[in-house]
Amino acid sequence: MDLLQGHLTKVKVPSTIDKVYKDECVYSFDNPESETGLFVSLTTFVGLGKDYVEKYFHKTGNAVFLHMRRERHEVSSPSQGDGPEKKITRLAIGVEGGFDPESGRKKFEFEDKYQICVMPNFVMIPWPNPNFPEIVLQSVQTILEMQSAFKKAELEALAGTWDGEARIISKHAENLEQLNTGKKIPPSGWVCEKCDKTENLWLNLTDGSILCGRKFYDGTGGNNHAVEHYDQTGHPLAVKLGTITKDGKADIFSYSEDDLVEDPKLNDHLAHWGINLANMEKTEKSMIELELELNQKTNEWAAMQESEGKLTPLFGPGYTGMVNLGNSCYLNSVMQMMFTIPNFVAKYVNNAQQIFESCSGDPAEDFNAQMAKLGAGLLSGRYSVPPPAGSPVDADPPGISPAMFKSLIGKGHADFSTKKQQDAQEFFLHILNLLERNTRNSSNPSDSFKFKIEERYQCTSSDKVKYTHRADTLLALNIPMEAAVNREEVTAYEAKKAEAEAQGKRLDPNALVRPRIKLFSCLELFTQTETINQFFSTAINEKTTARKTTRLATFPDYLLIQLKKFTMREDWVPIKLDVAVEMPDILDLNPLRATGPQPGEEKLPDLGENSPVPEPVYDQNIISELMNMGFPQNACKRALYFTQNSSLEFAMAWIMDHISDSDFADPFMPPGLEKHSDDFVPNMEALPMIMGMGFTHSQAVKALKNTNNDIERAVDWIFSHQDELDNPAPAPEFKDGDSNYKLVAFISHMGTSSMVGHYVVHILKEGRWVIFNDNKVALSENPPKELGYLYLYERM
Repeated sequence: MDLLQGHLTKVKVPSTIDKVYKDECVYSFDNPESETGLFVSLTTFVGLGKDYVEKYFHKTGNAVFLHMRRERHEVSSPSQGDGPEKKITRLAIGVEGGFDPESGRKKFEFEDKYQICVMPNFVMIPWPNPNFPEIVLQSVQTILEMQSAFKKAELEALAGTWDGEARIISKHAENLEQLNTGKKIPPSGWVCEKCDKTENLWLNLTDGSILCGRKFYDGTGGNNHAVEHYDQTGHPLAVKLGTITKDGKADIFSYSEDDLVEDPKLNDHLAHWGINLANMEKTEKSMIELELELNQKTNEWAAMQESEGKLTPLFGPGYTGMVNLGNSCYLNSVMQMMFTIPNFVAKYVNNAQQIFESCSGDPAEDFNAQMAKLGAGLLSGRYSVPPPAGSPVDADPPGISPAMFKSLIGKGHADFSTKKQQDAQEFFLHILNLLERNTRNSSNPSDSFKFKIEERYQCTSSDKVKYTHRADTLLALNIPMEAAVNREEVTAYEAKKAEAEAQGKRLDPNALVRPRIKLFSCLELFTQTETINQFFSTAINEKTTARKTTRLATFPDYLLIQLKKFTMREDWVPIKLDVAVEMPDILDLNPLRATGPQPGEEKLPDLGENSPVPEPVYDQNIISELMNMGFPQNACKRALYFTQNSSLEFAMAWIMDHISDSDFADPFMPPGLEKHSDDFVPNMEALPMIMGMGFTHSQAVKALKNTNNDIERAVDWIFSHQDELDNPAPAPEFKDGDSNYKLVAFISHMGTSSMVGHYVVHILKEGRWVIFNDNKVALSENPPKELGYLYLYERM
C-alpha cells in the first residue's frame, strides 16, 4: 500500500463524460482475455496491453493501473436433441446473435480477475481490498460500473435503430385511413384474394384485403398482387400475416415509402380488422429470414466461401482474421486488401511506434494511430497462432476486433456509423477520403491507386477537338450482358427455369447457368465512342453534338477495378447482376492508354470572357419530384439538361440509362463548358455561418468546395488545413508506368443487394491464394475469380 501513497494525487474517478477504454488496448489488440490482460490507467482511463504500459508510464508519469484479466472455462451444454433447434433470427452471418452455420459448439463461461498495478516494476496488489485508499476504491469501482468507451459509441451510433437496421416510423401510421367494411380477419386459413397462394400474404391495413407479395428472384414468393393493389388504390400500409407477435412486432411495408417501416399504432390498426395481438404467434419467416434463405439457395454462397470442402487454416504474420462486428464484413475485406500494399505497410506498420509516440491526444480518436494499430495487428502474427493442442477441430480462430477502428472512421457518417451492411466500393472511397484528410503533410499511401483519365471531345459540326482530364482511384466498368459468350446455354436455362416455375417446381441451384462475360468486353464498352448531345461548341457558339472517347492518361501502381453489378431494373427495383466475368491473372491495358493531342487536330477555341455562356434552365418542379424519389440534385440536373426539360418520364428514363455512370452524382457542368468546372457555387446558407467563425470569404468558399458544400466537414477541413487556406492547392501528382498488371486480390459479394449479404476477400500471398472470411483465414483451393466485385491488379 505504501507504493500507492506517492501517486494518489494523480488517481481520478471517471465522470460521465470520460471515456473508459476497458475493452481493448488503444495501441494493440490486447484485451482482458489476452494472456497478459489489460491495464487501465486510473488517471486517463486508457487501456493498454502490457507492451505499452512502461512506455506510457515514462511518457506521462501515470503509475497506477487496474489490471483486468478474463479467464475462460469450458462448461457442459445440453445435447442438440434436448430442445428445439435454434431458429435463424438475423441475416448477419457468423456474428453474435446471427446465423451460425456451425452450431453445436462447446460453451464457455468467464471469470474476471482484477489487480492494482503500480509502476515502474509491475507491482501487483490483489483486488478487492478494503484497505485501499478511498480514491482508489472509488476510481476502480466506477471504471468497473461504467460503460466502456466502445459501448457508449456503439449505442450512440445505433440510437433509433433496431438491431442496427433503422426502420423509420411510417408517415402514414398516425392518420392511417381504415375503411369500415365490416370485414373481420380470421386467425388462420388465409388465401390470396386473387390467386391460390397461402404463403407470403399481406393484409392491407386500409381496406382489409389479403393479397400475395412480390415474386422473388428464384421464382418463389407471390404473384405481386399486393403491390398491384397498391398501384390501383394507393392504400399504403400492409402487414405480413404470420409475422405478427404478441409484443407488437411484425413486418410492415409502406409501398409509398418503399421500405419496411414501424407502425406505433399497429395494435389499433389490427384491432380494426378483429385481430387481437395477445393471440398472435409468429408462423412465417420475416423478410430478413427470407432474404437469408434465398441467398443460400444459390451456389454463389458456397462458391465464394469455398464451403464445399474443408479448407486448411493458416496462421502467422499476414494471416490474421478480423471479427465481424455485425455486418462489418465490407470493412474487414477492404482493410485486409489495403494492408497487402507496400505503401500502406511502410507508412503505418513499419512506422507504428513513431505514430504512437507522436500522438498527442486520445489514441482512440487519432486516425493515423488506429490505422497503425490495425495494420500492425493484421501483419504481426501476434494474434494469429494455431489453437492449443486438444482444442476442438472446428474452433474458430479469434482474430482481431476492429471495434475501435470502426467507431472512429464511422463517426458522424450516416452509413458507416451503423451496423447495417454497406457497399465495399463506397467504403473504399470513404477510407481514401479519410487518408487524404489525415496525411496532408506526409506521403499518402492511397496515391498508389490514383490515375488520370483523359476525355476527348470532337465537335461534330466543326471537327475541332477538346481534351479534359480528371483524377480517379478506381476503374468502374459496366457489364454488357449482351456480350455473353454462352447466350445459347443461358437462353436454354431460362426456358427450363420458366417451365419449372409454371409447374410450381424449383430447379437445382447447382444447375444454374450464369451469363459469362469476358473482361475484354467490359473494357471495350469503357473505351467505346459516346455521342454527347447538347454539347456547347465554342467553334460555333451554340449547342450541337460531340463524340466523346475516354482513355487512361496514366497507369497507377495498383489498379482497382469495380464491376458494376448493382443496378436497377426498369421497374426501379434494385438488383444485382448474377453474372460470371472472366478475369485474367495477367492483364495488358495498353489499348486503354491515352494518346493526347494528335498531329492535324484543331483545338476548340477557349470560351472568351465576352462569349455568350448558355445558362442551363431546369424545370424546378421536375427537379423536386426527382429529388423526392431519392436521386442526387446533380443527377437530376443532368437528366433535365439532356432531355431538354421535356417531361418527368423522359428525365426518369435518362436516369435509368445513366444511373451507373461514374459521374452520375458529380457536380454538373454542361458538356463543352468543363473549363468552368472550377466556378464553384458555395452553399449560400453555409457561407455566412463559416465566416461568422472568423474566416474570410475566400477561405470559407475553399472549405466548402473541398467538402462538396457539407458545412460540418467544411469546418473540420478548415482546422485540419490551416496551411492551405491562403495558398492554392498543388495539382495532383500521378504515378505512371507500364500497363501490364497481375491480379493480386479480389473482393466478392454474396447476396442480392449491396445492403445485405456477405463479403469475403481472396488475396495472393507467397504465390498462393488465401481466403479471408472475417476471422477465418485459410488456403484457397478454388478461388472464384469470375464472381468477384472489386479486383486489385498490381503493376508487373
